[in-house]
Amino acid sequence: MAMKEYKPGTAFNGIIGRTVDESSPAWPEPVRSREGMPNVLFIILDDTGFGHLGCYGSPIRTPNIDSLAANGLRYNNMHTTALCSPTRSCVLTGRNHHSNAMACITEGSTGFPGSNGNIPFENGFLSEILLQQGYSTYAVGKWHLTPSDQSSAAGPYDRWPLGRGFERFYGFMSGESNQYYPELVYDNHTVEPPKTPEEGYHLTVDLVDKAISFIADAKQVAPNKPFFLYFATGAMHSPHHVPREWADRYKGRFDDGWDAYREKVFARQKELGIIPANAEISRHDPDVKPWDECTSEEKRLYARMMEVFAGFLEHTDHHIGRLLDFLRSIGEFNNTLIMLLSDNGASSEGGPGGSVNLSRFFNNIPESMGENMKAMEKLGGPEYSNHYSWGWAWAGNTPFRRWKRETYRGGVSDPFIVHWPGGIKSSGEVRTQYSHAIDMVPTVLEALEIASPSAIRGVTQSPLEGVSLANTFDDANAPGRHHTQYFEMFGHRAIYHDGWRAVCPWPGPSFTESGQFFGAPLSSERLIELDARGWELYHLAEDFAENHDLSAQNRPKLIEMISLWYIEAGKYKVLPIDSRGTLRFMDERPAIAPPRMNYTYYSGTQMIPDQQAVNVLNRSHSITADVDVPPGGAEGVLLSQGSDEGGFTFYVKDGRLHYVHNYVSKVLYHVESREPVPEGRHQLRYEFEVTGKPDLPGGKGTPGRGQLYIDGRLVGQADIPVTIPIRMTLGGGIVVGADPGAPVTMDYRSPFEFTGRIHKVDVDVSGELIKDAEAEMRIVMARQ
Repeated sequence: MAMKEYKPGTAFNGIIGRTVDESSPAWPEPVRSREGMPNVLFIILDDTGFGHLGCYGSPIRTPNIDSLAANGLRYNNMHTTALCSPTRSCVLTGRNHHSNAMACITEGSTGFPGSNGNIPFENGFLSEILLQQGYSTYAVGKWHLTPSDQSSAAGPYDRWPLGRGFERFYGFMSGESNQYYPELVYDNHTVEPPKTPEEGYHLTVDLVDKAISFIADAKQVAPNKPFFLYFATGAMHSPHHVPREWADRYKGRFDDGWDAYREKVFARQKELGIIPANAEISRHDPDVKPWDECTSEEKRLYARMMEVFAGFLEHTDHHIGRLLDFLRSIGEFNNTLIMLLSDNGASSEGGPGGSVNLSRFFNNIPESMGENMKAMEKLGGPEYSNHYSWGWAWAGNTPFRRWKRETYRGGVSDPFIVHWPGGIKSSGEVRTQYSHAIDMVPTVLEALEIASPSAIRGVTQSPLEGVSLANTFDDANAPGRHHTQYFEMFGHRAIYHDGWRAVCPWPGPSFTESGQFFGAPLSSERLIELDARGWELYHLAEDFAENHDLSAQNRPKLIEMISLWYIEAGKYKVLPIDSRGTLRFMDERPAIAPPRMNYTYYSGTQMIPDQQAVNVLNRSHSITADVDVPPGGAEGVLLSQGSDEGGFTFYVKDGRLHYVHNYVSKVLYHVESREPVPEGRHQLRYEFEVTGKPDLPGGKGTPGRGQLYIDGRLVGQADIPVTIPIRMTLGGGIVVGADPGAPVTMDYRSPFEFTGRIHKVDVDVSGELIKDAEAEMRIVMARQ
């Protein structure tokens, strides 16, 4: 007799008698997918511009991504939000970023419904939907969708990947990661990378390995069970890290500079048909120095920075190819719906001259051309945290103007490729229908013939705000379904409607023309002026790259578009408009644990992320380790924070107590005890006494005197004339009993675990805290 099943929540349909022989069993029906359902793979690149991929006209080699385009579809009218986390929330929910409370990255959240950083549970993730349909669900790589105060081991975990429908996760929670020494999370706990850079470790390789293993784990048990993989590389976000041999493949390829790059890419885009034949390239950006005006040293350095970026992108493409090859090897490639997207345009966060150490840049510490030239041959390696200059960001968004964080097309128009041989007959074609990241979820649901659920885990769902692109798969002339789309990012606004686009740039079309920089405050009075005179109008059907402002010639259309922006803003919780940089990131927010004067840390625990860690900078403080030293002595780190880019470490070596303050890899200040640490239980203490005032704008934190104590007895001291002023490091939180990753000092090899016993470490920070709010904001924005 066939096995009986019944849907969970319905009545048992078997027979229950007094004994088994007069009874008939029935089983709750397992969640199963329909036979033959396709897999779904989202590949989300970071900070990759419209003109960066080979199949979009770039000279950078991306053969595996190009193969997806050659056998699939390229869209030339796909849009994002201009920023990382907001776009990713759209990709996974099918709702606009303000509807997702993601007006900004979570570190810049504010106390308004469209900006509080907590994606509502009524906006279900695609992972949650497909999990109900019998899919395996995996997230690998960058997340950055959990409020920053909820990203530590204290939780809560309901907005971590495993709380939003993903069964397995391997990657990093923040907006950026060191490619050689990442802060990795496996499911709901932190882990160390499996290898060192010397052993060949690179994050992209690791992420692809893990993605393959996740799929293989399930397929070997249930080969017919489909999967949804959200694969989000840390590439191409800074730091631009790649083994030297990959960067060297591009030696000399960018010596003619960013102006020449744009012209060549623009011509190639026309040859490929990825832009209209009548398209015009955008103007030379006023904030970018013409290549011919750069010095010979600048040209050499900037060209090498772009060589490293290009090698990084080709390296990323190569390892994406390994994932695709694995799908081929198990017979799943043709039955996998693949969508590849960049989260925003190319990034300008390296500044006008680029950076070889972002920790210095965001601590207001100047990088001299001489120092940067010395670093040039090692760019891309673990020694530096490098990012190219504004000129290459502008070039990477060819043919459009501007870049990430702005709602001109350079910030919001991105490469988008769809590949699905098992479901799409067309291949190698370009699609021109207007689309937005919110359209990806509705497209998948229509392609899979799955209805958007009315409830997920008992939570009634909000309507999807995107529209499906499935009608364009096999019909290049299918009518576009996406008629209207608003944009807003840090007060920079735009609106699209049926072939027209209006843009209101803030603080202006460029920093040079406006006389103001990103984050300039926008008052209500200034907003009235902007709405009267600050909007530009473009007819995209005739002006692909937004070069001809028609606002003066067609005032009625402009007024219609401005009015429509406000209608959409009201509908999707966009208001209030918030352009603030400094003040926005310094807003008080709810916290799992508010700042306090005394912190206690324990051995054997997970790393505390920097945003939840104690802040010892620019204040008198003490670190006291309660330890047991075994017979024969002990050595190792007691407490550390940071990396070789900057930080501190408190440790025992050669029997003596040590403290090192790494001033952003420029100088290491070392305090050593005069006498050895005795056996037994002891209080080992470091005190920092402020002896002067900081110069935060000048890149100098408070000077002070470092003192070492054993059981209250002074055993060593030294003056520390300058300390890190703003942020210890862009990565690497507090760790008890070790210094993992790139060590703060070369006095030992990582992780240099303490060989005695640490009962606890107390950190007292009752000294007055001095902060630079504007610099803090720039650091947060660097981690998008």
